Amino acid sequence: MTDATYFVLLNANAGTADSVGVTAEMIGSLFAANGLTAIVDADSERDLTTRIESAMASEASIIVAAGGDGTITALAAALVGSDKSLAILPLGTVNALAKDLQIPLDLPAAVAALTTGTHRRIDVGEVNGRVFLHKVVVGLIPELAAGREHIRGRYDLSAKIGFLRYFFRRLMRAKRIAVAIEHDDGGRRVERVQAIAVASNAYDEGVGQFFSRHRLDGGTLTLYILRHLTAGDFFRLTTGMLLGHWKSDEALSMETVKGVTIDAHKPMLNVMFDGEIETLRTPLAFTIRPQALSVIVPAPTTVPAEAA
Repeated sequence: MTDATYFVLLNANAGTADSVGVTAEMIGSLFAANGLTAIVDADSERDLTTRIESAMASEASIIVAAGGDGTITALAAALVGSDKSLAILPLGTVNALAKDLQIPLDLPAAVAALTTGTHRRIDVGEVNGRVFLHKVVVGLIPELAAGREHIRGRYDLSAKIGFLRYFFRRLMRAKRIAVAIEHDDGGRRVERVQAIAVASNAYDEGVGQFFSRHRLDGGTLTLYILRHLTAGDFFRLTTGMLLGHWKSDEALSMETVKGVTIDAHKPMLNVMFDGEIETLRTPLAFTIRPQALSVIVPAPTTVPAEAA
């Protein structure tokens, strides 16, 4: 797609970008080396919302999120329903959507892939009108993830040991929460859960596959209900993911829905929103918007005739 104009939003504070020292000059050089025209915005002094507004107002047909999952989700929310497409340079720690879309995690390779990239439309989830691309989690998991924030950017052994101690201490003390689950068809029930997640489409089951999706345009949400999570449950589920049979675990149940509402006694709930900890007002009303977002993905790999 060498004839397109790209507007790159660089989050230099994202995990990989920060550790490697990615700069606007570096990205500009990579685009130029591949014959691509790009405007690079690396102005971290301005808030992300303002920067996204500038990108949307530009003449560029493709807006590039050069950052982690939080940057990608924020930009995607603005792009939904527009005539512009999202491209990704994965510079975060997890890079979940980039992996699902098979975008190279190496920066030079990711830029080079844009030259032959193709448009693909994917679903987005919404909760209380806010767009998410992966999943929203309520319950124990956001509490455990909050502990991760205290060691973000630290790679020393003491930080890792401290997080493990925090993790298992919280696990042992965790209490189930009562949530009301109402489907879009009107069915309603109350469950006591350790955690509940709503994902856009469904996660795959296979050897070594951790929260990966090959189908991003199925037009459904998947409700994952974790009714209990002891240390034994945790190790069994983790082993199941490694071996490719976690969906059959007795602690977990799954439902495919078009829409669902989750309510609790609390007016506000801490959630993990595409990997970031946020607070949302209850009830949480989830819907799916089929193929609402245009993304640029690497061209399909062709198999040589003699190898077919």
